[in-house]
Amino acid sequence: MTTTTYTVNGMTCGHCVSSVKEEVGEVTGVTSVEVDLATGLLTVASESPIDRARIASAVEEAGYELAGRS
Repeated sequence: MTTTTYTVNGMTCGHCVSSVKEEVGEVTGVTSVEVDLATGLLTVASESPIDRARIASAVEEAGYELAGRS
């Protein structure tokens, strides 16, 4: 099991959190997703490491972006 934490920019409400959780949850290999609105932290658990670009793409599909480099 692998757990990775990212910071998501632009979330302002519960709907934002739901959108990010839904999109990231659909990435193949993801087993659980937690999003903290107050801190912007996205925690992704998976069977094996998932490429950051795949997570970034899912977050962008939800309408937001990962902080830091791509």
